[in-house]
Amino acid sequence: MSRVGKNPVKIPDGVDVAIVGQQVTAKGKLGELSMTFSDDVDIIQDVNVITVKTRGNSIQSRKMWGTARSVISNLVIGVSEGFVRNLEINGVGYRAQIQGKHLVMQLGFSHEVRYEIPEGITIKCPDQTHITIEGPDKQKVGQTASEIRAYRPPEPYKGKGVKYVDEYILRKEGKKK
Repeated sequence: MSRVGKNPVKIPDGVDVAIVGQQVTAKGKLGELSMTFSDDVDIIQDVNVITVKTRGNSIQSRKMWGTARSVISNLVIGVSEGFVRNLEINGVGYRAQIQGKHLVMQLGFSHEVRYEIPEGITIKCPDQTHITIEGPDKQKVGQTASEIRAYRPPEPYKGKGVKYVDEYILRKEGKKK
């Protein structure tokens, strides 16, 4: 069984954390994030450390113990450093660019794919084949990257499509004569 909940969350300089009941709010240079947790855990704040403890010994409270600790850690890291997800586009004629509040991609379809950039997320295209997604909310950054990748996931024969930079595509052998 995981013991992630045992580790305390350190609060870096420049981040203010407020705990009101079961709601944790973190403010930092990248904005403000808050989350409400279930009654199965106690959230305790010391000077520069937040610890999470279970209220009972039930299975549900043990599950929420590690989950709450991880989410609080993501809130603190998000408002201080932020999260980044990088995508890479492979394929002849496949490219992306930013036009106003839309990410416009040519992915081999007869039409261009327009993706509206959600609020709180910053998308950059350093060149035509790379997309950088940044933001303070880890869930929103990952969801945005997943939605963009879903337009044309990488295929196993030539590797064409949109993939995460650190993703490895398992390649298949083509037809044999």
